[in-house]
Amino acid sequence: MGAPQPREALGASLARALRPVLPDDDARLSVAVLRLDDAGREIASYGDEATFDTASIVKVDILAALLLQAQEEERELTDDEHSHAKAMIQESDNESANVLWRAIGQAPGLNAANEQLGLSSTQGGAGVHWGLTQTTAKDQVRLLRAVFGGEGKVPSRGSAGLNQESRAYIRQLISEISEGQDWGVSAVADRGWALKNGWLKRSTTGLWDINTIGQVKVHGRRCLISVLSSDNASMRSGISLVERAAKVAAGAVSAHARRWPGRSERSADGAL
Repeated sequence: MGAPQPREALGASLARALRPVLPDDDARLSVAVLRLDDAGREIASYGDEATFDTASIVKVDILAALLLQAQEEERELTDDEHSHAKAMIQESDNESANVLWRAIGQAPGLNAANEQLGLSSTQGGAGVHWGLTQTTAKDQVRLLRAVFGGEGKVPSRGSAGLNQESRAYIRQLISEISEGQDWGVSAVADRGWALKNGWLKRSTTGLWDINTIGQVKVHGRRCLISVLSSDNASMRSGISLVERAAKVAAGAVSAHARRWPGRSERSADGAL
């Protein structure tokens, strides 16, 4: 018998799997993924350091910031805040996002919340421009982990992080996205997904930012996926790109876990 095949790093597996998906034009792509149920596993990413406009995926972050502030003030959300949160997440309503962006204190409020949540590479957009918040794919998986991870753990009074009630509230809203906005990571699985998408046509170039973040179940395992893209020629081509990337990323980490089970590893940026 020959020597056993060397174990491939998860980041390298992800990069290799994504190679056929990478765009032929000038579009940019970054992907991060985490199998949430695998103890000790870190986030795998491709395009680790690349930053992108969030467009509307920042609305999940805005809601997380609002909930963190409410926790610190030891209060419940008001009826108006609930109404705006529902419209902002489920229908991607921009006017509601404007209201809640102001409520959290715009970029300074978002940045302070992200420091608590462990997002190290996200910077709130200037002034009223929440959609131009800059982020990385890996930071978006960190945000998802703050929402979907830590089951059964309730932060103590004054501690950082979303409590169980806040996490459940966000999970509920992003599991009930309006029809027509339920593309993206939902391409990985027919059901059991929760997501938020973002799309923005840049006035300076006429090109599109298309992003998708969320949780899906692959072979019964919870998987957090973030796919960010920019400079897409059209919204349709951008959606096609991020959906293909999400499916490939989910398959890559699942195949890697089956091939090398029971082993934890650190993340690796899959440079090609």
